[in-house]
Amino acid sequence: MARIAGIDIPREKRVVVSLTYIYGIGDSTAVKILKDAGVSEDTRVKDLNEDELNRIRTEVTKYQVEGDLRREVTLNVKRLMEIGSYKGIRHRKGLPVRGQNTKNNARTRKGKARTIANKKK
Repeated sequence: MARIAGIDIPREKRVVVSLTYIYGIGDSTAVKILKDAGVSEDTRVKDLNEDELNRIRTEVTKYQVEGDLRREVTLNVKRLMEIGSYKGIRHRKGLPVRGQNTKNNARTRKGKARTIANKKK
């Protein structure tokens, strides 16, 4: 496995797909990194030579990825909760933050439904 930004990326997959295993790099960013590094998107990771890997690593260092990005996102959420904004209150209560409907859905954020005995009368 090749290590980029502290992450072992899969060897058998195409480089453009493998780069998306790094937190903070999506499809479009992966394409941009490979274009700037001068590496073909269709190349498999196992077929990359050391020079190409180093060029990809230097391009990835230009972006904020993994630990630094996770830390920044966590601090942003904490800041919203501390200042008491609407989004911060939703985070604190464990409810959807971006305006989704919560009457019927939102099980991921609200948790498993619990039945209440003798609710209807």
